Amino acid sequence: MVKLRLKRCGRKQRAIYRIVAIDVQSRREGRDLGKVGFYDPKQKQTYSNVPSILYFLERGAQPTEIVHDISKKGLCEELRVN
Repeated sequence: MVKLRLKRCGRKQRAIYRIVAIDVQSRREGRDLGKVGFYDPKQKQTYSNVPSILYFLERGAQPTEIVHDISKKGLCEELRVN
């Protein structure tokens, strides 16, 4: 089963998270199937590759609760900007 979840990047005390599609049995830092966005909690910035997210969701990927909340906020902001 594939999940959309966060993968920690960045340096100490300055974490940035990638939103990735990854197999459930893989570790947090394991090999991902695809990168679909990023999230910076310090600056509250989010970038989501919407077509890529939809691609994985159509094929049965399940987002974690945090990724679901982040993507929902990101999509709302993108719709407001456009």
